[in-house]
Amino acid sequence: QVHLVESGEGLVQAGGSLRLSCAASGDTACISAMGWYRQAPGKEREYVASIITDGTTYYTDSVKGRFTISRDNSRNTMYLQMNSLKPEDTAVYYCNADSFALDQGLCVQPSSQYWGQGTQVTVSS
Repeated sequence: QVHLVESGEGLVQAGGSLRLSCAASGDTACISAMGWYRQAPGKEREYVASIITDGTTYYTDSVKGRFTISRDNSRNTMYLQMNSLKPEDTAVYYCNADSFALDQGLCVQPSSQYWGQGTQVTVSS
């Protein structure tokens, strides 16, 4: 089991910056990838960015060049640095982890998805 807690919610003006954090606890040794998703009012949850074990990062096109995802393995924490924020970035941001099960010290199939409770980001125009 993996437990995720987001922090860093806030209200910023367009063009401003905000950093979100996601602290993971539990069986974190078997996490293979972590990511951020967001859900705006009246819309479906959408993918934002992700980072895998070797540090490779991926972004949705709308945030490329503005958002940076990173991970501090020593602190079991993932970050999302958001710059040049736009009103359309307003949403509840969710932390996600894809983790194998920990069985007698080994990471085994199947993998499971874990979610945080979400944190609100509001960008005013």
